[in-house]
Amino acid sequence: MMEVENEASCSPSSASGGSREYKVVMLGAGGVGKSAMTMQFISHQFPDYHDPTIEDAYKTQVRIDNEPAYLDILDTAGQAEFTAMREQYMRGGEGFIICYSVTDRQSFQEAAKFKELIFQVRHTYEIPLVLVGNKIDLEQFRQVSTEEGLSLAREYNCAFFETSAALRFCIDDAFHGLVREIRKKESMPSLMEKKLKRKDSLWKKLKGSLKKKRENMT
Repeated sequence: MMEVENEASCSPSSASGGSREYKVVMLGAGGVGKSAMTMQFISHQFPDYHDPTIEDAYKTQVRIDNEPAYLDILDTAGQAEFTAMREQYMRGGEGFIICYSVTDRQSFQEAAKFKELIFQVRHTYEIPLVLVGNKIDLEQFRQVSTEEGLSLAREYNCAFFETSAALRFCIDDAFHGLVREIRKKESMPSLMEKKLKRKDSLWKKLKGSLKKKRENMT
C-alpha cells in the first residue's frame, strides 16, 4: 500500500505535535476521480492517466478554520472485484467523501446507495458525509444535473460540492467540509473519546491488511 505525505505541510514533528487526526474514506464507483481528487488535495498534481486504484493511503496536515488537522485518507477501489474489504473501511472511517462523476449517471446511482451501506455497517445515520459531483470541467458531457446532486445531498443531510480534479476546483472545499462535519459530531467528548480509540484500532488493522493485500499482488 502506497502512503504519500505532503512534505511541504507535514513533518514527523508536526504530525505528532498534538494535531487531531481525521480518518477519511473516499467512496465511489471506479473512474469518478477519487484518486485524482486526493492527489490534487495532497500534492496539487493531476494524474494524466487513469490507473485503477486497489487501495492507497495518503497523509497530509492542513489548517482548517485556523485549527491544525492531520488527514489520513484512504482512497478505495471502485471496481467490483475489490469490494471485499468495504465493510472494514466503513467501520474504521470517521468521515466519508462519496463521489460520483457528473458525466456518468450510473456512478450517481451507485453514490445514492452508499449511505445505506454505511448504515448497515455502523447502524447509525449520524455519520459525517460529504457528497461530491466531480468532473464539472466536462460540462458538455454532463448527465447528472446540479439539482439532482443537491437533492441527494438533502436526502443525505450532508454538504454537497461540484468539483473538478483536473482544474483543482473546490477540491479543498470538499475535504475541509468533511473535517467540519466531523468536528460538528464531536459535541459529546467522553463518548467520542471511546469511539475514536475503537476506530483507531480498526484503522490500524485495516491499513495493515491493505498493505499485505498489495504485497501479495506484486
